[in-house]
Amino acid sequence: MNVAPVFTALADPTRRAILARLAVSEATVMELARPFALSQPAISKHLKVLERAGLVSRGRDAQRRPCRLEARRLAEANAWLESYRQFWEGTYQRLDA
Repeated sequence: MNVAPVFTALADPTRRAILARLAVSEATVMELARPFALSQPAISKHLKVLERAGLVSRGRDAQRRPCRLEARRLAEANAWLESYRQFWEGTYQRLDA
């Protein structure tokens, strides 16, 4: 499991905000662009990074192309982090003892 693209995508605060918005419901590019002081093409570039990381997918609904959160990739990254958290927690417990 290569989680590096996920963490690369999550490194940017705008992309994290886009994911937070998509966690509420799907949205179009224009809907995602509204709260930001960025152009629609700039938001599209952020979405491409998120798509390459597998965090977002785009559908087709008549004339709309809604973006959706793909939570599976976030779960994979969380599982990867969890293994390290358990390692460090055990290390700290041994240090305390």
